[in-house]
Amino acid sequence: MESLKVKDYMTHQAVTFTPDMSLSAALEKVIRTKHHGGPVINDREEVIGFLSEQDLLDKLVKVAYSCQDTHLVSDCMHGEVLSVSPETSIIEMSEKMKVGKPKVYPVVDNGKLVGIITRHDVLKAVSLYIDDCFKHPV
Repeated sequence: MESLKVKDYMTHQAVTFTPDMSLSAALEKVIRTKHHGGPVINDREEVIGFLSEQDLLDKLVKVAYSCQDTHLVSDCMHGEVLSVSPETSIIEMSEKMKVGKPKVYPVVDNGKLVGIITRHDVLKAVSLYIDDCFKHPV
């Protein structure tokens, strides 16, 4: 199972945000794509933050109450982002994603965003491996 890598199971088309995007525009992206959030990138496609549904929920309730969309992604994103390499093993990924840890990790190669990996992606990799074990006994 050590041979299973993030690059083989990650989502290449990540939902991304920019720091100057309004929170209502970010919410629209999240709702439309059904992602739980995503990386915030600069113009060089470097990950500079992460915006989650939880971050949006916290600020957007206040926005909806006052009917003023004055907040930007940069106002509520997390600046310290946990990311992984495409070469990270699925086993290592599963350890990183245990209880209380992020559900989504940006996948970064040479400083640039190349995709995301989610708990669902990791579970899919494990499921395929288990299926293969039962079809081909060792």
